[in-house]
Amino acid sequence: MIRQNQRLLNYFNVFTDALILLLALPVAFWARFVLLPGGVVTVPLRSYLWLNLWLTALQLVLFSAFGLYGSFRRSRLRQELPRLWLASLMGLVLLFSWLFLGYGVHYSRLTWGIFFLLSVTALSVKRALLRTLLRRFRRKGYNQKRVLLVGSGEMARRYCQELAADPALGYQVVGYLAGGPGQMPPALERLGAVEDLPQVLEAGLPDEVVSTLELYEFHLTPRIIQACDKAGVRLSIVPPYAKFLPVHPQFDELNGIPLMNVRRVPLDSVFNAFCKRSVDVVASAVLLVLTSPVLLLCAVGVKLSSPGPVIFKQQRVGRDQRLFDMYKFRSMRLNDAQDSAWSTARDDRRTRFGSFIRKCSLDELPQLWNVLKGDMSLVGPRPELPHFVEQFKEDVPLYMVKHQVRPGITGWAQVNGFRGDTSIQGRIECDLYYIEHWSLLFDIQILWMTLFRGKFLNAEELASGQDDKETNP
Repeated sequence: MIRQNQRLLNYFNVFTDALILLLALPVAFWARFVLLPGGVVTVPLRSYLWLNLWLTALQLVLFSAFGLYGSFRRSRLRQELPRLWLASLMGLVLLFSWLFLGYGVHYSRLTWGIFFLLSVTALSVKRALLRTLLRRFRRKGYNQKRVLLVGSGEMARRYCQELAADPALGYQVVGYLAGGPGQMPPALERLGAVEDLPQVLEAGLPDEVVSTLELYEFHLTPRIIQACDKAGVRLSIVPPYAKFLPVHPQFDELNGIPLMNVRRVPLDSVFNAFCKRSVDVVASAVLLVLTSPVLLLCAVGVKLSSPGPVIFKQQRVGRDQRLFDMYKFRSMRLNDAQDSAWSTARDDRRTRFGSFIRKCSLDELPQLWNVLKGDMSLVGPRPELPHFVEQFKEDVPLYMVKHQVRPGITGWAQVNGFRGDTSIQGRIECDLYYIEHWSLLFDIQILWMTLFRGKFLNAEELASGQDDKETNP
């Protein structure tokens, strides 16, 4: 039944996408030549509609290629919308290329631009509304996917907890197979041992089997695969080492041998790294020019506030654990604890002007030079002192993974509240999430949140006087 529901939902999704694309063009044509002034019709609406039929077919193929017609259960809207916009933009680029080669110069580019904005907005809103409606149905017990668990260890317990925490996902655990209750909730029914899987599948087919066997039980996996294949039931496997894996592991192949990369870093891609570095270089150069008056005023203020250099230079640990000099405006009087002690919100070493620029994060503007040089990025895990890196790598699991990418002026941890005297473990979890889910859109989101929720223009922080645990004198 669940397979039929998913198939119907996919058909509905395709049909409504096609309907939106077909209706968006006449609306765009009306907006361009009736609503907006100065429009001269050189190509009749009929020609636009015929061309849009081909574009609609192309867009649907692109949507399918970008994975937009899969199940909503295992994807999120924020992951789907960038793919939707990218596929739509690619379709428009292909259309313009065809018009250029076919000398279709009389078609209005503005009409197609309005069509693009209308269609992607309507498609995005439709998907958001559809997901909201499905989540409400699933919370009421409809459209449930019946899952049979194999195993009763830690991963099985965590799987049940995640499903219970989000009923809108629409998964219903009908029972589990294991030698004993293990760590499973008492209310969940044990249907037998792992060896009883073929009989359980014959008695009542679940929609999916999820194997969560512990390492000492993993030798039973071939038997589970064979039973599920024979019954025609989908099987998912949670490996016993899942807690060490990223959310989206990457697989390579060596002469037929699958190799799984334990730590997937999108920025290992030359194209991704080039895009991020290009944005860093252009943005840092522009910002250095635009903020030059502010930089000059800060330099004068630091010089007049206390004796010492204007720019404070401190060694930090960067990408690939290389040391680099990070620059800041000096906000404290010179002291001997600058490389081994954190400052606090009411540190006596601070100058009055230094407290002001730290509250506004103006002391970090010189790090734009670090970005331009290539030591840092606009967005990334915050760099730490070598003294603390040596300490945290022994105490905090996966701490050193953050050094696989360039450190940043701001990051996912900072905009989620991990600034000042906060959990180092929480910071690392945010840093790892950023590293494994990097995209240019994600960087833009973090920069936007930095302006209004993280470091800059944050009224609560300005009032409280809190800032990063830095050692800048």
